Amino acid sequence: MLALELKNLNKKYPHFEIKDVSFQLEQGYIMGFIGVNGAGKTTTIKSILNMIQADSGEVSILGKNMAEHEIELKQEIGCAFGDIDFYTRSKLKTLTDITKRFYKNWNDDTYYSYLRRFKLDENKKIAELSTGMKVKYSLTLALSHGAKLLILDEPTSGLDPVSRDDLLDIFQELIVGGEISILFSTHITSDLERCADYITFIEQGQIVASSEKNEFKESYRLLSGSEAELSEVKEHLISYKINSFGFTGLIHAKDIHPSSTLRATTPSLDDIMIYFAKKEGVHV
Repeated sequence: MLALELKNLNKKYPHFEIKDVSFQLEQGYIMGFIGVNGAGKTTTIKSILNMIQADSGEVSILGKNMAEHEIELKQEIGCAFGDIDFYTRSKLKTLTDITKRFYKNWNDDTYYSYLRRFKLDENKKIAELSTGMKVKYSLTLALSHGAKLLILDEPTSGLDPVSRDDLLDIFQELIVGGEISILFSTHITSDLERCADYITFIEQGQIVASSEKNEFKESYRLLSGSEAELSEVKEHLISYKINSFGFTGLIHAKDIHPSSTLRATTPSLDDIMIYFAKKEGVHV
């Protein structure tokens, strides 16, 4: 079964739009959702959750249409957003007591196990938590009601490397049974290099590619050569940089001529994002 399926999702604003956004996430896997700031990640996620109403298109979760089964399906979804501020003067315990009433499958044992794992004191006020601790609390709530699909928008922002490492361990533990799936939007692509099974790349409101992680990376190459050699491939490059040794540029692997003698390597997720952003003049 598909955990998540988007078909031709469209949402238009005066100065930005997402256009025909389509991708699928199979149950039991982690999908990294990447793109620079303003590419359309958060708009897409909010459209999935029906927090904003798409102009057209369809969202299905666990085989059911989100628009028709929203209340039922939101019992099966856990969300965490890196930039959400809670009621700062309230204690964690107070907010939890309110939140748990909305979920029929809320599990106190699970909740307290994550409090211990994240070293959270539920008698503290939100105002007393660091940015990273707020993210951990948001994730604790998301993980405590038996959700089958986790939708995480920049969940590791503000976390130190040790906390991020622990979080990635948790994500990988969660999917082992094959029932839980994770859509994970982040700028920290090293996290996705480690834990993601699939990558979906959005640029200027449109999906560039959505595929298995290694297949996605292998579909591109970083080419390096002298400035004199640049003219041979310039028209095929997505973008390039001139350096003291010559040039380095990103190209679709299929566009490399079989007789090319230029040095070609597989790019990282960071490389792909940076060179696409350079093409459009976007600051990453």
